Amino acid sequence: MLDKMGGAWAPRPSTGPHKLRECLPVILILRNRLKYALNRREVTLICMEKLVQVDGKIRTDPCFPTGFMDVVTLGDASKCFDENASIDRFRVLYDCKGRYKLIPIKPSDAKFKLLKVRKRMTTTKRVPCIVTHDGRTIRYPDPLIKVSDTVKYNLKTGKISSFAKLEVGSACIVTKGRNCGRIGTLIQKERHPGSFDIAKIKDKTGATFCTRLENCFRVGSSSTNADGKITFKYMIDMGYLNGVKATIIQEAEKKFGKFVKPEVLKASE
Repeated sequence: MLDKMGGAWAPRPSTGPHKLRECLPVILILRNRLKYALNRREVTLICMEKLVQVDGKIRTDPCFPTGFMDVVTLGDASKCFDENASIDRFRVLYDCKGRYKLIPIKPSDAKFKLLKVRKRMTTTKRVPCIVTHDGRTIRYPDPLIKVSDTVKYNLKTGKISSFAKLEVGSACIVTKGRNCGRIGTLIQKERHPGSFDIAKIKDKTGATFCTRLENCFRVGSSSTNADGKITFKYMIDMGYLNGVKATIIQEAEKKFGKFVKPEVLKASE
């Protein structure tokens, strides 16, 4: 999502909690997305003044990687979790086309983020731990938390406030693949021993699609009304994102107006 020459000279993200291809450096957030700085020098000055925090921690590296579900706050670091402080707060999420978006969030919502459990293990000193998608190692978790579950993490206290299982009927967002950013209800899980497990998902419009189960990230619960309308109850605020991907025809109608098929024109003549 850079300009013509910007891609060739794009800033390389530093080594951090997210993969190289699955992150957005702080410099791109301040300069290219939010337009808070005109060039790299201004971004460096802002970072050196300790005005940028990712997940409540000061980051002075302009190339520090921010990824899915990270909370970026811009302002006085001492007032990062102060709900009355007038500082900017954003959450990094995917839109329906798999692009990173900075979603403005409420001050009360900036204390929490959702983490997906990637690994569960026991250390050499018999301490149970879980490793999350953003590289965190959390000691002494709830014994019921397993791999692929979603935990709601309190950034201020550094503890897990709640967790939810990735089960049929839950609302989830796809974090990889060509369906990245789509949100829907998990309606079926298919086991394929020796290969990838497949998840079948239905979005708000009733369209169904399939992806790998490991690409699903639970973000809440879903319910269906008597009319068949699907509603989601999210564990955190997802902003204006609805996770519905338009078809090619719908995109064309939105861009050029109502699309009329050639055979309809012939019939009317």
